[in-house]
Amino acid sequence: MTLMTIRATAERLGVGYSTLKRWIHHGTVRTTRTEGGHHRVTEAEIERLSARAAPGARRQPAPTEVESGLAELSARNRLRGFVEEVRIDGLLAQVRLRVGDQRLTAVITADAVRALRLRRGDDAVAIIKSTEVMIGRTAPPASQRSPAQSPKRRRLRR
Repeated sequence: MTLMTIRATAERLGVGYSTLKRWIHHGTVRTTRTEGGHHRVTEAEIERLSARAAPGARRQPAPTEVESGLAELSARNRLRGFVEEVRIDGLLAQVRLRVGDQRLTAVITADAVRALRLRRGDDAVAIIKSTEVMIGRTAPPASQRSPAQSPKRRRLRR
Protein backbone atom coordinates (compact mmCIF):
# COMPACT_ATOMS: atom_id res chain seq x y z
CA MET A 1 0.00 0.00 0.00
CA THR A 2 1.58 3.26 -1.19
CA LEU A 3 0.98 6.36 0.93
CA MET A 4 1.29 9.85 -0.50
CA THR A 5 1.72 13.22 1.19
CA ILE A 6 -1.09 15.76 1.11
CA ARG A 7 0.84 18.07 -1.21
CA ALA A 8 1.60 15.27 -3.70
CA THR A 9 -2.01 14.10 -3.57
CA ALA A 10 -3.35 17.61 -4.17
CA GLU A 11 -1.03 18.01 -7.15
CA ARG A 12 -2.10 14.66 -8.57
CA LEU A 13 -5.80 15.48 -8.17
CA GLY A 14 -5.34 18.96 -9.59
CA VAL A 15 -6.64 20.78 -6.52
CA GLY A 16 -5.03 23.21 -4.11
CA TYR A 17 -3.25 22.05 -0.98
CA SER A 18 -5.62 24.05 1.25
CA THR A 19 -8.64 22.59 -0.56
CA LEU A 20 -7.44 19.04 0.09
CA LYS A 21 -6.74 19.87 3.75
CA ARG A 22 -10.28 21.26 4.06
CA TRP A 23 -11.69 18.06 2.53
CA ILE A 24 -9.69 15.99 5.03
CA HIS A 25 -10.93 18.01 8.01
CA HIS A 26 -14.54 17.75 6.73
CA GLY A 27 -14.18 13.97 6.38
CA THR A 28 -14.55 13.94 2.58
CA VAL A 29 -11.11 12.37 2.14
CA ARG A 30 -10.00 9.35 4.19
CA THR A 31 -6.41 9.43 5.38
CA THR A 32 -4.08 7.52 7.65
CA ARG A 33 -1.79 9.26 10.10
CA THR A 34 1.89 8.78 10.61
CA GLU A 35 3.43 8.47 14.07
CA GLY A 36 4.19 12.18 13.83
CA GLY A 37 0.51 12.98 13.17
CA HIS A 38 0.85 13.78 9.46
CA HIS A 39 -1.91 12.78 7.05
CA ARG A 40 -1.13 10.34 4.25
CA VAL A 41 -3.46 9.30 1.44
CA THR A 42 -3.59 5.79 -0.04
CA GLU A 43 -3.58 5.03 -3.77
CA ALA A 44 -7.07 3.53 -3.40
CA GLU A 45 -8.40 6.79 -1.94
CA ILE A 46 -6.81 8.79 -4.75
CA GLU A 47 -8.46 6.47 -7.28
CA ARG A 48 -11.82 6.93 -5.53
CA LEU A 49 -11.46 10.70 -5.64
CA SER A 50 -10.30 10.61 -9.26
CA ALA A 51 -13.36 8.55 -10.21
CA ARG A 52 -15.63 11.24 -8.75
CA ALA A 53 -14.05 13.77 -11.10
CA ALA A 54 -14.22 11.53 -14.18
CA PRO A 55 -12.72 12.84 -17.43
CA GLY A 56 -15.12 15.22 -19.10
CA ALA A 57 -17.02 15.80 -15.87
CA ARG A 58 -16.71 19.27 -14.46
CA ARG A 59 -15.33 19.50 -10.94
CA GLN A 60 -17.91 20.93 -8.55
CA PRO A 61 -16.37 23.90 -6.76
CA ALA A 62 -16.43 24.13 -2.99
CA PRO A 63 -19.00 26.59 -1.53
CA THR A 64 -16.32 29.21 -0.83
CA GLU A 65 -15.23 29.07 -4.47
CA VAL A 66 -18.79 29.67 -5.66
CA GLU A 67 -19.22 32.49 -3.18
CA SER A 68 -16.14 34.42 -4.23
CA GLY A 69 -15.47 33.03 -7.69
CA LEU A 70 -11.76 33.39 -6.93
CA ALA A 71 -10.56 30.18 -5.37
CA GLU A 72 -6.82 30.52 -5.86
CA LEU A 73 -6.03 34.01 -4.63
CA SER A 74 -4.31 34.99 -1.40
CA ALA A 75 -5.83 38.46 -1.03
CA ARG A 76 -8.61 38.66 1.56
CA ASN A 77 -9.87 42.21 1.00
CA ARG A 78 -12.54 41.75 -1.66
CA LEU A 79 -15.24 44.28 -2.43
CA ARG A 80 -18.15 43.05 -4.55
CA GLY A 81 -19.95 45.48 -6.78
CA PHE A 82 -20.88 46.18 -10.37
CA VAL A 83 -19.06 47.94 -13.16
CA GLU A 84 -20.39 51.45 -13.52
CA GLU A 85 -18.01 52.67 -16.21
CA VAL A 86 -15.13 51.41 -18.36
CA ARG A 87 -12.84 53.81 -20.24
CA ILE A 88 -10.05 52.52 -22.44
CA ASP A 89 -7.32 54.88 -23.60
CA GLY A 90 -4.28 53.36 -25.25
CA LEU A 91 -2.61 50.75 -23.05
CA LEU A 92 -4.56 51.60 -19.91
CA ALA A 93 -8.19 51.42 -18.84
CA GLN A 94 -10.09 53.07 -16.03
CA VAL A 95 -12.75 50.91 -14.40
CA ARG A 96 -15.23 52.43 -11.97
CA LEU A 97 -16.87 49.91 -9.65
CA ARG A 98 -19.95 50.68 -7.59
CA VAL A 99 -19.73 49.06 -4.14
CA GLY A 100 -22.86 49.87 -2.16
CA ASP A 101 -23.19 53.65 -2.21
CA GLN A 102 -19.44 54.11 -2.80
CA ARG A 103 -17.42 54.23 -6.01
CA LEU A 104 -14.01 52.67 -6.45
CA THR A 105 -11.82 53.50 -9.43
CA ALA A 106 -9.05 51.20 -10.65
CA VAL A 107 -6.55 51.76 -13.42
CA ILE A 108 -5.64 48.49 -15.11
CA THR A 109 -4.30 47.51 -18.51
CA ALA A 110 -6.59 47.61 -21.51
CA ASP A 111 -5.59 44.00 -22.21
CA ALA A 112 -6.93 43.01 -18.77
CA VAL A 113 -10.27 44.68 -19.50
CA ARG A 114 -10.50 42.82 -22.79
CA ALA A 115 -9.47 39.49 -21.23
CA LEU A 116 -12.06 39.90 -18.46
CA ARG A 117 -14.61 41.18 -21.01
CA LEU A 118 -15.65 43.90 -18.57
CA ARG A 119 -18.73 45.84 -19.60
CA ARG A 120 -20.91 48.36 -17.85
CA GLY A 121 -23.38 46.58 -15.55
CA ASP A 122 -21.24 43.45 -15.05
CA ASP A 123 -20.74 42.08 -11.55
CA ALA A 124 -17.11 42.35 -10.49
CA VAL A 125 -14.85 42.09 -7.46
CA ALA A 126 -12.19 44.61 -6.45
CA ILE A 127 -9.30 42.83 -4.76
CA ILE A 128 -7.20 45.08 -2.59
CA LYS A 129 -3.70 43.91 -1.78
CA SER A 130 -1.68 46.51 0.04
CA THR A 131 0.83 46.82 2.82
CA GLU A 132 -0.67 50.08 4.10
CA VAL A 133 -4.17 51.36 4.61
CA MET A 134 -4.66 54.90 5.82
CA ILE A 135 -7.83 56.16 7.42
CA GLY A 136 -8.54 59.82 7.95
CA ARG A 137 -11.22 61.83 9.64
CA THR A 138 -12.23 65.31 8.77
CA ALA A 139 -12.42 67.84 11.57
CA PRO A 140 -15.64 69.80 12.05
CA PRO A 141 -15.49 73.51 11.18
CA ALA A 142 -14.25 75.77 14.01
CA SER A 143 -17.75 77.20 14.46
CA GLN A 144 -19.12 73.73 15.28
CA ARG A 145 -16.38 72.65 17.70
CA SER A 146 -17.17 72.29 21.35
CA PRO A 147 -14.75 73.88 23.85
CA ALA A 148 -13.33 70.43 24.56
CA GLN A 149 -12.40 70.05 20.87
CA SER A 150 -10.78 73.48 20.52
CA PRO A 151 -7.00 73.55 20.32
CA LYS A 152 -5.61 74.29 23.75
CA ARG A 153 -3.12 77.05 24.16
CA ARG A 154 -0.41 76.67 26.69
CA ARG A 155 1.42 79.50 28.27
CA LEU A 156 5.13 79.01 28.38
CA ARG A 157 6.71 79.50 31.78
CA ARG A 158 9.79 81.58 31.97
